[in-house]
Amino acid sequence: MTGQQLDHQPPQRVGVVAESLPGETRVAATPSTVRLLLGLGYEVVVEPGAGAASGFGDGAYSEAGARLGEAWAADVVLKVNAPTAEEIATLRAGTTLVALVAPAQRPELLEALAARDVTVLALDAVPRISRAQSMDVLSSMANIAGYRAVIEAAHAFGRFFTGQVTAAGKVPPAKVLVAGAGVAGLAAVGAASSLGAIVRATDPRPEVADQVRSLGGEYLAVNVAQEESADGYARATSADYDRAAAELYHEQARDVDVVITTALIPGRPAPRLLSAADVAAMRPGSVVVDMAAAQGGNVEGTVAGRTVVTGNGVTLIGYTDLASRLPAQASQLFGTNLVNLLRLLTPGEDGRLVLDFDDVVQRTVTVVRAGTVTWPPPPVAVSAAPPATEPPAASAPPVGARPPRLTPAGRFALIGLGMLATFLMVAFAPAQLAQNFTVFALAVVIGYYVIGKVHHSLHTPLMSVTNAISGIVVIGALVQIGHESTLVTLLSFVAILLTSVNIFGGFAVTRRMLSMFSRGGSR
Repeated sequence: MTGQQLDHQPPQRVGVVAESLPGETRVAATPSTVRLLLGLGYEVVVEPGAGAASGFGDGAYSEAGARLGEAWAADVVLKVNAPTAEEIATLRAGTTLVALVAPAQRPELLEALAARDVTVLALDAVPRISRAQSMDVLSSMANIAGYRAVIEAAHAFGRFFTGQVTAAGKVPPAKVLVAGAGVAGLAAVGAASSLGAIVRATDPRPEVADQVRSLGGEYLAVNVAQEESADGYARATSADYDRAAAELYHEQARDVDVVITTALIPGRPAPRLLSAADVAAMRPGSVVVDMAAAQGGNVEGTVAGRTVVTGNGVTLIGYTDLASRLPAQASQLFGTNLVNLLRLLTPGEDGRLVLDFDDVVQRTVTVVRAGTVTWPPPPVAVSAAPPATEPPAASAPPVGARPPRLTPAGRFALIGLGMLATFLMVAFAPAQLAQNFTVFALAVVIGYYVIGKVHHSLHTPLMSVTNAISGIVVIGALVQIGHESTLVTLLSFVAILLTSVNIFGGFAVTRRMLSMFSRGGSR
């Protein structure tokens, strides 16, 4: 079908339905994302009351340009969770359903949807590639869930996370262990660190250590080699790693106050990280938030959807709706991810959804196409380790290569030659030249130490170099300012004036730049 023929077809209707899962507060589109859908040429129909639990009333949708009505009859149905059997029965043939359907865990759901002759796009099948990041619902929801997990832990902990010194005594900071440094884990590290806790994190991937540290946490390494992931998701760990990690978790459980576990492996039950013995070793009043409770749990004793207090006073939180506990923001991020996906599927911005199976993102998210199950898709490698390369044969150094470093003996030889040259120059040169050389050497040393004592954060690298040079010049000029020659004194004064302008002007500019990044600073 040509683009010219598509122009004569009416735009498709996008339906935003209400969620039927108990406790679900999110909605697949907010009033602001509805405007974006209208901008793609679609007509939007919202089921009455669909956004009530998220704080979006029907009036807000109407003001955004949507129509209230029967959303299940639309050409494209947007939903957060997978449909129930009753909801599947309401889908008409040819409809495109966009939702979280867990295709790897629920093959029977795919068969039921295929029997209705519909097309299904699974939001939880978006590949972990750079081009699809803006459509990655799982990352958006994990980010919110990781933050909320810390809030729930702080509420159950009942004490300060930050350390304080008060008139009534000293309060030590809480210690938090985050197991898994993916999107949810990093969000938890950042939230706990911002609350003032001492945060530690573990992960099988050593490359996340810098990310943990950048958020204020300490990375605890398990020194066992692990196979790298090729699809952007976590993979099963080895037996050696599991044994070493178990020892680390048991040691940390006795020391920390809060444990937040985030380990999940797509298509498999959640790995067990903390045993009952580990929980029993924790101090009374400690808190564990098991973010994998819906998939079986990382912690022995966790009950999905509930809070359990063990015999030794440890609180186990197994909430499965952490993202839904921040409904407005979760719905906004969810809806934005959906808009980005539909933008990819609407190349003409004419309100007509077009599937292109040559596009890796569209092929991967399509789990049912016109009544045919298309799951699983071809594998998409996104972070495979680079192939090992043999070391090049010995040959002439390439053009532009750095010369080899001097050996200690060569370095001492050069220093000796320099000292000999300096001695000869001072011994046989005129007295005035020797005096000027001494002043220059002292100016270099003093100027270096004067500028070197300024913290590097107070000026940019360029200003560091120019200020260092100016410092050397100004010290030398100050020494020569009282010279008997009027010309030398005049030149010294000019040098002091110009270098002072450079130094103080550089710090003034730097201070102005730093104030732009400070709260309440000038802009």
